[in-house]
Order: sequence, then structure tokens, then C-alpha cells
Amino acid sequence: MNDGDCIFCKIVAGELPAERVDEDGHTIAFMDINPWTRGHALVIPREHSRNLYEVGEDDLGHVAVASKRLARRMRDRFGCHGVNLLNSCEPAAWQTVFHFHVHVIPRFRDDPLRLPGSPLKAEAAELAAVAAELRD
Repeated sequence: MNDGDCIFCKIVAGELPAERVDEDGHTIAFMDINPWTRGHALVIPREHSRNLYEVGEDDLGHVAVASKRLARRMRDRFGCHGVNLLNSCEPAAWQTVFHFHVHVIPRFRDDPLRLPGSPLKAEAAELAAVAAELRD
């Protein structure tokens, strides 16, 4: 089911323009209008789901396959040196459009994109405590 107020659902329906670069029966990929690097694109499922917590397993799998297909195309056509896949789930993680999507960002050795933070040194006891919380 699509959400009539969702900008990405409107792109799926053809009600809003987008530079589509790939699509199949389950997904659409299109250029991000605020790219972080040249070629930055988004892959979305055709069916609406708010985010990673809510996307169906089948749609998640289709988006992953479409993201891989697009990443390989970026490598082959742009000669990029790598690719970042990024999903943001909820505002605390920078989600601004509430339709599940994956950013496929081609990376070049000289591009200006940098990690927004620095990894922290974790103590072994803390890693073990957190791992215990996450285990079934």
C-alpha cells in the first residue's frame, strides 16, 4: 500500500519527477537531488514502509539486490573506487523522508565526503556487556 502524502510514493506513481536510473517489479532507483558525491542515488521499494523497522523482508531483499546492481554499475561506468550504502532509520539517525530507502553513494579517492564522527575505543568488558544485551 502506498502513502498518498509520501514524496517517494509520488515518485513511484509518476506524480513527481525523478531521474530514474534503474527499476524492476519491486524497486526503483533514482538520483538524489542533494547528492553527497557525483552519482549518489536512492533505491526504494515500490511499496511504502516507513523505515527499516517496518519494511517487509521481501522488499528489504529486493532493495539489497537492486543496490548491489546499481553499485556495480557505478563502479563500471564511473570508475569509482568504492561505494557506501547508507540507511537512516528515524530522525535520530538522520531520516528525513519516511519511506524506506538506501543511499548508494559512489566514492572516489579525492571526494570530500568524510565520516561524521570518529570511532571510539571500546573496553572489552563493555563490548561483552553490550553483546550480552543483544543476544537472544
